[in-house]
Amino acid sequence: MKSIFLKFGVVIFLFLIGFLPELKTNLSSNYEAVNDDFQGQAFYVSKSKMELGRWGERLSEAQKKQIEARLKNRLEKEYILTFNKEEALFYEDEKLDAMTGATDSWGKNFSPGKQYKNVKTNTQIQSQEFYGKKFLVKDKLQDINWKLDKETKQIGNYTCFKATASIPTSELAWYDFSWSRLRNEDSNTEKQSDSISRTTNDPSVDMTDVEAWYSPQIPVGHGPLEYWGLPGLILEVSAGNTTMLCTKIVLNPKEKLEIIVPDKGKETTKAEYQKTIVDKMKEFRNNRIGRRRG
Repeated sequence: MKSIFLKFGVVIFLFLIGFLPELKTNLSSNYEAVNDDFQGQAFYVSKSKMELGRWGERLSEAQKKQIEARLKNRLEKEYILTFNKEEALFYEDEKLDAMTGATDSWGKNFSPGKQYKNVKTNTQIQSQEFYGKKFLVKDKLQDINWKLDKETKQIGNYTCFKATASIPTSELAWYDFSWSRLRNEDSNTEKQSDSISRTTNDPSVDMTDVEAWYSPQIPVGHGPLEYWGLPGLILEVSAGNTTMLCTKIVLNPKEKLEIIVPDKGKETTKAEYQKTIVDKMKEFRNNRIGRRRG
């Protein structure tokens, strides 16, 4: 009898695998599968590869390791995702910096703040601080056209499925800044706008390829940072030079978890916030050039 049930289970599993590419990220089915009081926490470790460009070619391996050690608090970070059936709060666990005593005042201006997402209402609210001024960024969730794959792998105790997408880089890291983006804007002003580009067919739009691994065993559409919308919690995601991996999951803890929506700061949108950053960095650059000429 036991072997019959086992064979039946294998047949069902293979049946589902066969139809996996045709699955739609329909979160309404997830809502039905999860109890209203379901909640949990996922702990992530983020690691980024150091990119030194042409300047790095002139450095020895010892010098590169020295720079990497100094930038460890920016290249390696820990995050916590607290979630329930519909909501999630994602934020950096700053215990790592507190233990090492490391500070990164410059990097803090371009790091993600506390991020609240609601997959039912398609809303995102994120607290950001830029040079001492607080902002409350309210917008819709990032549009992601996931392509689901049959490939699987084990992450901890969870079977995960692969999903890929291509997302405009400016939308993926709207809270970040790079001098190269500012140079591109200067060289081709007519193609730039005050809003984040929404066109993925434009060959001039810089795109980032994303690879995610999600587990249907945790049937919620949440994930770290901008990532969401898969039929299971995202346990690993790689984009550009950064990989984020879930190292621990706690489901339905005895003590009820509280998800507090950020509510302090000047209200703005992702596009408006990005424009604020660019305008401020232009001001810094122009002031620096003016001092040199003076």
